[in-house]
Amino acid sequence: MLGTVSEMPSPEGSKMGRIRLKLPMLAVGAAVSLAGSLLLAGCQNVSGYTPVSLARIIDASYNAPAINVSVEGTLLAANIGQGSITIYGGFAPSRNAVVKVTATSSTTPLVTANATLVANKSQSVLITDVNAQYQVNVLEDQSTPAPSGHSEFRLLNQAPSTGPVDVYFVTGTSATIYAIAKPVITSLAVGATSGYVTIPSSTLYMVIAPAGTTLTITGTTIYSSGVLPLVGGEVRTVLIVDPVLVSQPVQVYMAKDVN
Repeated sequence: MLGTVSEMPSPEGSKMGRIRLKLPMLAVGAAVSLAGSLLLAGCQNVSGYTPVSLARIIDASYNAPAINVSVEGTLLAANIGQGSITIYGGFAPSRNAVVKVTATSSTTPLVTANATLVANKSQSVLITDVNAQYQVNVLEDQSTPAPSGHSEFRLLNQAPSTGPVDVYFVTGTSATIYAIAKPVITSLAVGATSGYVTIPSSTLYMVIAPAGTTLTITGTTIYSSGVLPLVGGEVRTVLIVDPVLVSQPVQVYMAKDVN
């Protein structure tokens, strides 16, 4: 059953936005769970173990209807929309895996692509449709925890109307903290992926603003998450998309890669 959503509110009284976590539930067999455990543990030479490639779907499309996504003929995601990030499913490694995206109401593909699924690795199949051209890109995910006392974040900017963005991780959202804040990621272009950045773990807020913006507590184009209680080892992927209304902050979806 797909479509479970949970929300993390912004700090009380703030005009900032909020993180929305959308992690559709996908039934995965016991063999896949075992393979995923072996993958994360780094085991590759276990007697009787068949290498597995893990894949999930990230839907960043603006024009697509509700969609189904299959990999190598196996349905990986059903009836998902923009902002959906599925959990991982297990597949045989392949240099030419067929990814097919269809509307839920049709079997005619919106786009078909070939992807490389690497053994003992995790991958995200990113679906976009900038300029109404459906595209499928495969991103290699990190499958090991961040170093002790640190957390790692990767940002995907799929917000063409917002444009390039700066990303901050700050200990609070007061004017004093904003005045000295330095972005961890600068000028992340539309369509770009930041790669994983490592930050010291603590109780933090993630703030996203148009590139070059001076942070102020009254800024209407600034996005701020709710509190992120990072304890170390976390690895996250964050998807940024344009707001529904121009007066709103960007919409942000976050998924757990590890921990």
